[in-house]
Amino acid sequence: MEKWSLMTITVLLGLIVRWTVSFGSYSGAGKPPMYGDYEAQRHWQEVTYNLPIKQWYFNTSDNNLQYWGFDYPPLTAYHSLLCAYVAKLINPDWIALHTSRGYESQPHKLFMRATVLIADLLVYIPAVILYCCYLKETSTKKKIASALCILLYPGLILIDYGHFQYNSVSLGFALWGVLFLSYNWDLLGSLAFCLAINYKQMELYHSLPFFCYLLGKCCQKGLTGKGLVLLIKIAFTVVASFAICWLPFCTEVEQILQVFRRLFPIDRGLFEDKVANIWCSLSVLIKIKNVMSPQTQLKLSFAFTFLTLLPACIKLTLQPSLRRFKFALVSCALSFFLFSFQVHEKSILLVSIPVCLMINEIPLMCTWFLLVSTFSLLPLLLKDGLLLAYVVTTLAFLTVCATFFSIFEKTSEEDLQLKSLSLSIRAYIPSFKAFPKIIKSLFIVSLTLMGILTSMSATLTPPQKLPDLFPVSVSVVSCLHFLFFLMYFNAIVLWDSRNGRNQKKIN
Repeated sequence: MEKWSLMTITVLLGLIVRWTVSFGSYSGAGKPPMYGDYEAQRHWQEVTYNLPIKQWYFNTSDNNLQYWGFDYPPLTAYHSLLCAYVAKLINPDWIALHTSRGYESQPHKLFMRATVLIADLLVYIPAVILYCCYLKETSTKKKIASALCILLYPGLILIDYGHFQYNSVSLGFALWGVLFLSYNWDLLGSLAFCLAINYKQMELYHSLPFFCYLLGKCCQKGLTGKGLVLLIKIAFTVVASFAICWLPFCTEVEQILQVFRRLFPIDRGLFEDKVANIWCSLSVLIKIKNVMSPQTQLKLSFAFTFLTLLPACIKLTLQPSLRRFKFALVSCALSFFLFSFQVHEKSILLVSIPVCLMINEIPLMCTWFLLVSTFSLLPLLLKDGLLLAYVVTTLAFLTVCATFFSIFEKTSEEDLQLKSLSLSIRAYIPSFKAFPKIIKSLFIVSLTLMGILTSMSATLTPPQKLPDLFPVSVSVVSCLHFLFFLMYFNAIVLWDSRNGRNQKKIN
């Protein structure tokens, strides 16, 4: 009873922080003609309620795709339709065709904020709580601390409640998938992840770890016996779930093709805004868009993405385990973010949530990554007037992590899960014992640098010749951090280090 009481308090704290952030600014408020993501979500409710399904993804006189046209899979559209029915009951003006464009009022803002909070309560938060309760060989205090840190992760809160999106739905479904696989409920796990992909196509960042883990599990059971039966069941579950989600769009081939064209807009180019990935960072030195054709850019991004995620996927397929599965979720999503085509800054959330799942195992490194991931969103947050919310939530998150996990003390090789790698290095360099000192020093330097860049971005005016100086600086610094973390998480996967307790048993 005490554990559940503490979990309830934890959830309430998470909800209070979310609701407080929601009272601030939001994307595009009072900025015609496009406004921002808040208007995009409202407009999609307008479109789904007033137009037939066959027109949702097509450019028509009633649906101008240049004005926040649908570019997410069917489940997002169904969610918008559900919200639209509720909005119609409260105030039909909120979703009136054409005349509701750019609608802004306090009651409507309250309604839209409530839809995000309800989605959190129904999908994301239950998955977080149940996952933390599932953690094995973990004290009640650590379970509560893990749940609190995950629920207070500022990146997701600021994007969903400040910038205004529903990322918690797709990420929540993905968490349910991880949770079900943790209980060996493979069919439910497959179904949950299919729902995640059918809500936001960016969940493809997590698709290979799910595929490799389940395939490896089937191979372990034997592809001529129980493994084959399980593989057939999983395949049927995936096909059936996709068929049900896409059924209304399967009336014509052109309908399906148009949805795919909207989901994967290749013609937008390698990248758009200042995003903390390798292509945007390299463009500071080499104008990739000018020296390469779009087709070459696409091939190059595919090659780098595939090559960097391949080691973790091969290891997971050959030796499937839940631990490797979680690390593969991180490394594969990070590879996609750093190297894939047309990445958005908000896609870093797809890396951050799997990192959150391991905060009780590697508290220092996970806390560090989550701070950097939030920092990488700074240009977007400044544009939306969320500086105060960013500073307060980030400091609160760091304080909670430092208090409950003692992150500044968890710097040994065992705590960093680098024992196996360190032993391999010492086979050639016997005196090597530098990981703890290096990591701790880098962490302090990183925090200082992020603090300085945040202050400069918020208070200084960039030179006229370099108007994007601060956004680019934030992107490049964040990208360098992410490259470091990609190597770090892949090192753990490939050297297959165990947790500290098992290391002591082995030694």
